[in-house]
Amino acid sequence: MKTKQDIAVFLVRIALAAGFLSAVASRSGLWGAHSSGWQKFVQYTAETNSFLPSSFAPVLAIFSTLAELSLGILLLLGYKVRLIALLASVLTLFFAIAMAVSFGCKEPLDYSVFVFSAGAFLLSTFPRHQWTIEQILHQNNH
Repeated sequence: MKTKQDIAVFLVRIALAAGFLSAVASRSGLWGAHSSGWQKFVQYTAETNSFLPSSFAPVLAIFSTLAELSLGILLLLGYKVRLIALLASVLTLFFAIAMAVSFGCKEPLDYSVFVFSAGAFLLSTFPRHQWTIEQILHQNNH
């Protein structure tokens, strides 16, 4: 029997996945006129990491995009949810800290990056996750 907690945990997982995948879609131009585009994202990456040489921005942009794409897909599918959610929490905490250092605390608060990180961490603490690919694979092996 599915509980309210199972449903809430599922919705948090899907919301986090959607957040990651939407960001990747925007910088890839998939949101059309509402997209940020790759060049603007690389520029924002340089601004967000103002404490690093700007020459690092393209590499950081590629790394963060691949990380967000991977985490988003794995959360959506429900594969290794506890581990992936913990990694998502750490990644978004790094984003939040970089934003706070470069722009002040208002920026990561306005974009709810700390909330995103905390939500991912909370998701990582639940012992079971419903409606996941792991659950399907486990059922097929028994």
